Order: sequence, then C-alpha cells, then structure tokens
Amino acid sequence: MRRILAAIVVAVMAAGGTLATTAEAAAARLVATIDLSDQTMRVSLGKKTLYNWAISSGKRGYRTPTGTYRPGRMYREYYSRKYNMSPMPHSIFFRGGYAIHGTGYTRQLGSPASHGCVRLHPANARTLYNLVRKYGRGNTRIVVRR
Repeated sequence: MRRILAAIVVAVMAAGGTLATTAEAAAARLVATIDLSDQTMRVSLGKKTLYNWAISSGKRGYRTPTGTYRPGRMYREYYSRKYNMSPMPHSIFFRGGYAIHGTGYTRQLGSPASHGCVRLHPANARTLYNLVRKYGRGNTRIVVRR
C-alpha cells in the first residue's frame, strides 16, 4: 500500500502539479471552477461568486485535464517553448504544462480552441493572477470539470 501511495505522489510531482481533494477545494478561500461543457470559469471567494468568464479550452485532439488542483508555477509573462514561443500572459500552471493564461485570440473565447490550456481574456487572466497572489496558492483551488 505504501508503495502505491509513494508511486502516486511521485507521478503527481513528476507531472508538475499538485492534486487537491474535493474537501480541500471546498475549504479553499478562492476557487476557480472551469466548466468545459459550457466553456466558462466561475471565480468564487468563499461562498460568493466574484466573476463568470468565457474561456477556451482544448480543441478537438487536445484535451484539458479534469480534476481539482492547487496552483503551481505562476508567471506574469511566459512564452510557450512547445508552441513557437506563443505568449501566455499571467500564467497559472495547474498540472505539468497545463495553465490558465491570457490570450490574444479573444474572439475564440466561449469555444474550444487551445492545445489544452485554459485561455482567458487578458484582463480576466490578470485579475485571476492577482487574486491568487493576494489569497495565496495554498488557499486557492482550480476545479476543472466536464
């Protein structure tokens, strides 16, 4: 049993993300809930909804991972090495190379269009980034569901 748990921990850490339980998500102060079927994000502080935003997630052939996560690495400015140095402003990585970030392709928001990341309007990405910094990564959860 210990070996199985150790293997799970190693796999999660190798993926670059940190999994959080549903109970932890409920206890977190700041929660970003991403609904892939509606292509929306709801940002809540405690029981109060602060924002509802359109997103773009993984298009056909590219999936956005589901689950409950803690924010990982955060960058005000980041450029994707995998996709031709594409800008990813206000990036909040939540599982390995998957991140929530701003996009210049705002006309595509509300429809799947990414390689798996969660895209937001640049102003919304900045707002979320600042909220996570304010309340802390430890008090923030990212919930991605279908």
